[in-house]
Amino acid sequence: MSDKTDSDRPESAKPEKDDKKTETKSNGALRTFAAFSQIGFTMAASVLIGVLVGKYLDELFGSSPWLLIIGSLLGVIAALKSLFAISNDKQ
Repeated sequence: MSDKTDSDRPESAKPEKDDKKTETKSNGALRTFAAFSQIGFTMAASVLIGVLVGKYLDELFGSSPWLLIIGSLLGVIAALKSLFAISNDKQ
């Protein structure tokens, strides 16, 4: 049995304590980035779907621009609702 200390080990075999701290920081940064990306994508998708459905219904019924405006407002309301739902889930 040989009793080796850290100074006797080659550089590649030494445990990296700083790597765990760096990994934890970068992992936290990625999680934060993912959360903000989810919020942005969800809000944009909600508004876009509302606009597209409103525009389609306007063309279908010939009621331009009223259903587009209503669809846009419903999209914004859905985006805000999902924003509050996401923020409550993160707490």
